[in-house]
Amino acid sequence: MPQFKTLRIEPDPERPRIARLLLNRPERYNAIDDDTPREIRAAVEWANAEDAIHVILVEGAGKGFCGGYDLSQFGEGVLEHPCQQEAAPWDPMVDYAYMKRNTEDFMALWRSPKPTLAKVHGAAVAGGSDIALCCDLLVMADDARIGYMPTRVWGCPTTAMWTYRLGPTRAKQLMFTGDTIDGRTAAAWGLANVSVPAAELEDSALRLAERIAGVPRSHLAMHKMVVNQVMLAMGLEQSQSLATVFDGITRHNPEGLWFRRHAQEQGFKAAVEWRDSGRPIPEGDEARALVRDIEARRRGDG
Repeated sequence: MPQFKTLRIEPDPERPRIARLLLNRPERYNAIDDDTPREIRAAVEWANAEDAIHVILVEGAGKGFCGGYDLSQFGEGVLEHPCQQEAAPWDPMVDYAYMKRNTEDFMALWRSPKPTLAKVHGAAVAGGSDIALCCDLLVMADDARIGYMPTRVWGCPTTAMWTYRLGPTRAKQLMFTGDTIDGRTAAAWGLANVSVPAAELEDSALRLAERIAGVPRSHLAMHKMVVNQVMLAMGLEQSQSLATVFDGITRHNPEGLWFRRHAQEQGFKAAVEWRDSGRPIPEGDEARALVRDIEARRRGDG
């Protein structure tokens, strides 16, 4: 079996046609670090090279599927990184290249000739929802949550999958509010294929995966290619390019810079609580003034 830092993949011991890809950083809620996107792509490539495997089941270790990018290190610390640059001016193409590569790595799940199925318990939020929605199918626990809270400030979902999976009206609702929805709602809206009580999630996901796994690989690949081609014809790749550019802007415009400075001064948890509370986000000149005040205090002259 291939060895990875942030995940593992292996055939199900009782169902060799099903590969189980486990996001495996439970101590960090399976948060995405610099290795995770590359390892997802490599794991998918391994599964596609194994003739016995027909379907890939993606799941998370511990309390949930994936809590998104491991942003506490970028939010609280003063850390120069392609996706969160401290030095001015911000270089958007460095940011874009880094985040576009991550998006393409997540999209390995979507491009995989073998079907991919996300099994979500706990939460698949922010970047974790990108991983889940790049999978072909989604099975959720009734009490699981999915959404992209950083649309309120400091983020834009680079995979742009929400509209293609939900339609424009529901996608706008979630993007405008940053709200999450539970498994029952996701199924009612057509985002999830199945929602079941948490105790039934494993059996439900395996039942669907086994049903798929009985189909010849070539047939699965052809049917998936037809559906994916429809999404490509609708402009998926162009939408992802635009979303990835906008994601970088949200992290470096006045509002994004305020969010980061607030997190550095008060802690990432406090910044997230403000973001998700519904309290108005400082913007424009107000955000710039707050940033100047925080930076003055950090220098000791405020």
